Amino acid sequence: MYQNLDLLMAQLQRSNFRAKFYLNPKDAAYLVDKGIPLILSHARDFVEQRLAPAFPAKDGKQTPWKGHPVFIAQHATATCCRGCLEKWHRIGKGQPLTEEEKQYIVRVIEYWLEHKRRA
Repeated sequence: MYQNLDLLMAQLQRSNFRAKFYLNPKDAAYLVDKGIPLILSHARDFVEQRLAPAFPAKDGKQTPWKGHPVFIAQHATATCCRGCLEKWHRIGKGQPLTEEEKQYIVRVIEYWLEHKRRA
């Protein structure tokens, strides 16, 4: 796991795939309308349901590509599946996420959302 989220974001931006994600006007408006606290509550729920198990259902395909700002942030930050978590964040597969790992993932999502909200 990264301690320096600025460094992580710089590395993610060097990936053509990760760098292409942005909040469309509808997602940006939803983020502003609902506010970061509620959106992060959704993020915690998504992480708990879709990523936290040792072997999540449909791993690699469990995060939709649109429909919520958190989904976009997850793809942009490589927190969308256990494979990406292992590759980019060194969070191993095959074991349930710890509370610290779940909090880290939500922190990464929050960091990206905060920066995109200001953009």
